[in-house]
Amino acid sequence: MGSQTLQILRQGVWASVTGGWYYDPHQNTFVNAFHLYIWLFLLCFPFTLYMVSAVSCVFIFTATVNYRLHHALDEGEVVERHARCGEGGGAGTEGIHQGTATRQEDSNEPGAVFARGGAGGGVCEEDSSDQSELGGSSSIHSSHQLCTDSSSTSSNTSRSTRTSPEGRYAALKARHAKVDCKEGRERAGKRRTSRRTAGSGSAKTHARVLSLDSGTAAACLNELNKLNEPHRLGAPPGPRPLTTSKSDLEAKEGEVLDAACLMGRASQLESVTRSRNSLPSHALSDALEAVARGKYTRTSADTHFIQQAMFGANLLEQQDVDLSPELQEAPLGQSHTAAAAHKAKQYYRFWLLPHLWVGLHFDRLTLLALFDRNREVLENILAIVLAVLVAFLGSLLLVQGFFTDIWVFQFCLVIASCQYSLLKSVQPDSSSPRHGHNRIIAYSRPVYFCLCCGLIWVLHHSSEFLGSAHFSLYGVVITSSLLFSNVRDLVIVFTLCFPFIFFVGLLPQVNTFIMYLFEQLDIHLFGGNACTSLLSALYSILRSLVTIAMLYGLCYGSLKESWDAEHIPVLFSVFCGLLVAVSYHLSRQSGDPCWFSVKPVFICSDLIVCILIAVLFFAIHVSTVFIALQPYLSYVLYGLVGSVGLLTHYLLPQLRKQLPWYCFSHPLLKTREYYQFEVRGAAHVMWFEKLHVWLLFVEKNVLYPLIILNELSGSAKQLGSLVITVAGLKLLRSSFSSPTYQYVTVLFTVLFFTFDYRDLSETLLVDLFLMTILFSKLWELFLKLRFVYTYIAPWQITWGSAFHAFAQPFAVPHSAMLFVQAIISAVFSTPLNPFLGSAIFITSYVRPVKFWERDYNTKRVDHSNTRLASQLDRNPGSDDNNLNSIFYEHLTRSLQHSLCGDLLLGRWGNYTTGDCFILASDYLNALVHLVEIGNGLVTFQLRGLEFRGTYCQQREVEAITEGVEEDEGCCCCEPGHLPHVLSFNAAFGQRWLAWEVLVTKYVLEGYSITDNSAASMLQVFDLRRILTTYYVKGIIYYVIASSKLEEWLANEAVLEGLRNCSERNYVDLDPTFNPNIDEDYDHRLAGISRDSFCGVYLSWIQYCNSRRAKPLDSEKDSALVILCYGLCVLGRRALGTAAHHMSSNLESFLYGLHALFKGDFRISSVRDEWIFADMELLRKVVVPGIRMSLKLHQDHFTCPDEYEDPAILFEAISSHQKNLVIAHEGDPAWRSAVLSNSPSLLALRHVLDEGTNEYKIIMLNRRYLSFRVIKVNKECVRGLWAGQQQELVFLRNRNPERGSIQNAKQALRNMINSSCDQPIGYPIYVSPLTTSYCNSHGQLRHILGGPISMGNIRSFVVSTWHRYTNITNII
Repeated sequence: MGSQTLQILRQGVWASVTGGWYYDPHQNTFVNAFHLYIWLFLLCFPFTLYMVSAVSCVFIFTATVNYRLHHALDEGEVVERHARCGEGGGAGTEGIHQGTATRQEDSNEPGAVFARGGAGGGVCEEDSSDQSELGGSSSIHSSHQLCTDSSSTSSNTSRSTRTSPEGRYAALKARHAKVDCKEGRERAGKRRTSRRTAGSGSAKTHARVLSLDSGTAAACLNELNKLNEPHRLGAPPGPRPLTTSKSDLEAKEGEVLDAACLMGRASQLESVTRSRNSLPSHALSDALEAVARGKYTRTSADTHFIQQAMFGANLLEQQDVDLSPELQEAPLGQSHTAAAAHKAKQYYRFWLLPHLWVGLHFDRLTLLALFDRNREVLENILAIVLAVLVAFLGSLLLVQGFFTDIWVFQFCLVIASCQYSLLKSVQPDSSSPRHGHNRIIAYSRPVYFCLCCGLIWVLHHSSEFLGSAHFSLYGVVITSSLLFSNVRDLVIVFTLCFPFIFFVGLLPQVNTFIMYLFEQLDIHLFGGNACTSLLSALYSILRSLVTIAMLYGLCYGSLKESWDAEHIPVLFSVFCGLLVAVSYHLSRQSGDPCWFSVKPVFICSDLIVCILIAVLFFAIHVSTVFIALQPYLSYVLYGLVGSVGLLTHYLLPQLRKQLPWYCFSHPLLKTREYYQFEVRGAAHVMWFEKLHVWLLFVEKNVLYPLIILNELSGSAKQLGSLVITVAGLKLLRSSFSSPTYQYVTVLFTVLFFTFDYRDLSETLLVDLFLMTILFSKLWELFLKLRFVYTYIAPWQITWGSAFHAFAQPFAVPHSAMLFVQAIISAVFSTPLNPFLGSAIFITSYVRPVKFWERDYNTKRVDHSNTRLASQLDRNPGSDDNNLNSIFYEHLTRSLQHSLCGDLLLGRWGNYTTGDCFILASDYLNALVHLVEIGNGLVTFQLRGLEFRGTYCQQREVEAITEGVEEDEGCCCCEPGHLPHVLSFNAAFGQRWLAWEVLVTKYVLEGYSITDNSAASMLQVFDLRRILTTYYVKGIIYYVIASSKLEEWLANEAVLEGLRNCSERNYVDLDPTFNPNIDEDYDHRLAGISRDSFCGVYLSWIQYCNSRRAKPLDSEKDSALVILCYGLCVLGRRALGTAAHHMSSNLESFLYGLHALFKGDFRISSVRDEWIFADMELLRKVVVPGIRMSLKLHQDHFTCPDEYEDPAILFEAISSHQKNLVIAHEGDPAWRSAVLSNSPSLLALRHVLDEGTNEYKIIMLNRRYLSFRVIKVNKECVRGLWAGQQQELVFLRNRNPERGSIQNAKQALRNMINSSCDQPIGYPIYVSPLTTSYCNSHGQLRHILGGPISMGNIRSFVVSTWHRYTNITNII
């Protein structure tokens, strides 16, 4: 705990203050000293006031060198210095020689370096490879060393060495060492940088230490490794395994080897000879003599000799590895051998000029510790430009005297932190949304610094050079010099507080800020919707600006015409009609730029409707109704808006809630499904739902456009063209898209500026424009305060840890600060999150409505995205969460068709952008986040939770599913309650929750899931015998029903394989057959004979044959019966093989059954190889047979004796084949069947999760499910999400039982935190952003009609004409 706290203080707090510099004890002195000097240079240099050019040069040089160094490590060469040790005549000489330079792999992709050198009487070779991996900041260093000393102090010693094979080998080695060195230097001079290969990039070579004496072990291992060296064997680049097979050696017979190539192999043979004394020494001597002559041609005898040597080496390695298992993965560089003292010095070539290079004596890990890596050239250019801008703007503000005294040092500290973050950024940053290195966060500080400095400079000059024109709003002069000066000073203070601001994490990364800024501008200025991505935000703001530009010209021209008291210019009426039509069209568009290509029919319908709207409202406006009927028309419109809005958005939703006004115990307006225990069909459309739809239609398509046009006509002479255009577009778009709370804004604005403060009014059009922004912020403040008070209420606080108990009383004195934070967070739409889940709240950084800054979607693991080997061996994706995620995916598809229509029907109550709902069923618990709400469309994201969650999740699920109608408490007693009314305790408790139950019987199409334990269904032998019997009958059914039956009976290969089965007395005596399981087992013959098989299954074969269109011969000796017999024996043998021939054991039987169910058939008997003549026999006969037997076995429990009749069994199989999908859950066909709404599905599931190993039979039936809809305070969701992100990413709290995820029923803390993106949360499914359209809802389309198109208009006219003619004929 102490080390983690120290790490947070060092890498979090201190690094956030300095911009990324801190002392790292894991790095060497050079790295820490270099970081310190760089930071001090950036801190002190601004005092000279000549920092722009110097900083520019420093950053250009640093970025260029950093980029070139990484390029050198990626594509450069590695060079090793080799020590040559020679002794002759009693004198020792030492030399340094540069060996062959070869390509060094990326540190992420370890590679080996091989160098060769030597001269004189002695040779000391060192081959070392530096392998490093950047996974988990770990590196692997392995070195292979060989040292062979040869001394010749006297002639006697020389003669003695020449008389033995070892001596002759050493002499020849000394003789050719000089030649090798010369050739090595020539090749090193010619060799240039080579590209990486896939083989070398993926190979990770580890030396193994053998249990020998140190000298022999080192020599043997290094000589073995030399066989893999490309420059010695003439092999392609990259490491390759040692080839020891006989076929490989015989294939190289006749290969011509030079002296250098044979030296390595001779050394290998000599090492093995010394270690085991099992190889003839004269053969080695002859080979070495051939080397001396220059060429050596391999013969078959030599091949046999080398094969024996290789076999001995392999045997040696195997024996020693077995003796020393703990040393198998140990690098050889760590072995305590004599050669370890002579380590080669390794460095990289860094080319300064085409013929000039220097050596780099460090690897990529050191370089990454020194500087952050910029992968692209544009990133380096951007970093340099930002550093220069920071220096320029900082010097500009220093020169102009904005800072004095100690604030100069503080400002220089800010400059240094901004520039240093471009070299070595804070990782992880407090506002980083992801684990690991974040490349974008490095640019945040300099970008914000440039924005603030630019804003300071603009405000300063604006305050000094203001013109005579002044702009005031509600009596406040906006363009006053004092106001600009105060704002400038505020920005200066904000800039000086950068270290604290970035430590707390109040500013997001740059792309998040841009998305947030554009989204807020589009929503509050132009009436747009929320955005789903950065590209969507750019597209939305540009779309709004283009629309404003086009409408502005028309409005400007209309205002230039003459106006009188009784007439409105026609051009202004045209502008009003187009404004309504364009606003309607924009409200119907999604923020996705690809929206046009997705819904062309939607666009065609809108085009027709927009033309009708433009003509209709032009006619209304040009009729001067807005002038002649004043002021009575305004009062009538305001009264209608107030009454319709109150009825539509307050009374009807409250009457339909589960607990209306938290007083009544049941809805006052009930649906037909309310009292149904199990829903049988789609939800019935009630009269109040139709009323809600029509009231909403009239409100947003008639009343609000008329009110806004009325205000446009009355305010046109007093306002400018731009204000009229922006305000009119914003009000109309927001009324079309989200009219839920518009009536409150309209009523308050009219009452406040008409009766209370008439003199302050800036015309009702501007008042409405500003009040919509103000009310949205006030509503957000109300939700934040409600979340805070609900969360920290002392009578329901749940302390998840000791820190929570400490923070509860500590937060009481800071209530005023909490209130200020709530106001600030409401103004900027930032989450207010509980710190570590406690009662202390802090403001987080701004986020868009989408909240999560990366697009995380669940990737389901199945057979379409896993390797075949892993499917057969490890069965990936077999955990419950992965398999159950498909049901949430199907739920998302169902919501895509019905959500928008259900929202318009009022089935989810009132809703706005960003609202969060929880759908709760028997096993499904999903959080639905409404991201974008338009006119007739809703974009949402669904997050599915675990079926069987943690204890905390189960407690919160119980809280949202249990009823409070039976509660009779009042304080400490239980006096009861009035009929249909909640008790005092229940009513009080419901008001102190961050959620509320809206609907208890929300009907949605889905799948009911039934899972039964396969172990209990197959526990006894009788049940396994029934399954095997149905398995055999299933095979017979599918082979006879197949259209390829006649082809199979005529196949020569099949007939040849079944020849033995055609014998009258043939018996299959395979031990896998079991008398307890196989019904046709012949006890007398101890196997399955054809007679015993026919005695049980011949009648079934003949009945299935009779149901064919063209029956075949089905007598006992017919080819059809023989084929059925062979297939049934093969199928049962495959089942026994998969069960490891232990079918009597339940676990083995279930394992084999599951293997066959998923299609893993392993033909192990020679008698069954005839099946390979046509694999369709397996795919279309045996596999469906084993799967159908599982369903028939289930049916056996409901009607045990029904399938004894062949006709009933045949019809059952035929019916299941048509209506039931039986597949393995990892099969892509399973997912396709679920998403295509197949009526029934069945699967055998093998669950391997957290030590559990069980088999389940999963049965799915498509039907209508009943859900509870719970609306959650969206500020509660945003706050808890932000708190989890900060705690896990920045504070690095990885405790799975941390206090912030403990259950808190009043806020559903565990369920909300579980729905975060992985790895912060643990949802089993997160859907992509999905858009639902109202036209896909059949019931809503029946009420309002479908989309308007030319075809629909023609059909309506034709049908109307036919009805008219029929009526006239009757008359």
